[in-house]
Amino acid sequence: MNTSKNDVWVGLFVLIGAAAILFLALQSANLLSLNFEPTYKVTARFDNIGGLKPRAAVRSAGVVVGRVESITFDDKTFQGNVVLALESRYAFPKDSSMKILTSGLLGEQYIGIEPGGDPENIAAGAVITQTQSAVILENLIGQFLFNKAAEGKPAEGAQ
Repeated sequence: MNTSKNDVWVGLFVLIGAAAILFLALQSANLLSLNFEPTYKVTARFDNIGGLKPRAAVRSAGVVVGRVESITFDDKTFQGNVVLALESRYAFPKDSSMKILTSGLLGEQYIGIEPGGDPENIAAGAVITQTQSAVILENLIGQFLFNKAAEGKPAEGAQ
């Protein structure tokens, strides 16, 4: 009887440990967030979203103020529409701008909000068009190589 009681306790602790590891794995992969704050939705239009993914952080001054809810493509404007769920306790001026930034050199991408100076705040359902697209590392390398190649060519008529 005593052995079976110990087996139950060991099994319970193993289950709790497995649940804790699963919880930590989902949290670190940004697939689970336990935030029960009320939110409001805002849409931002970007020319290029790079590697931005749903559930990515939305930050202002380094503080997470929301999450990316969904990303769609608008075939009329040829832009990416990013729906953001911002926490209701954070209000931003109507003329705020948004950028797609990267954590570190090759880290995950997130959206950064730069507050404007308008006395009115962004309303739920608003569309933000003052955006700056993601910086694509391949494009930067291509521009650098193109500029280096252009510097190496002799000018026309010069010897």
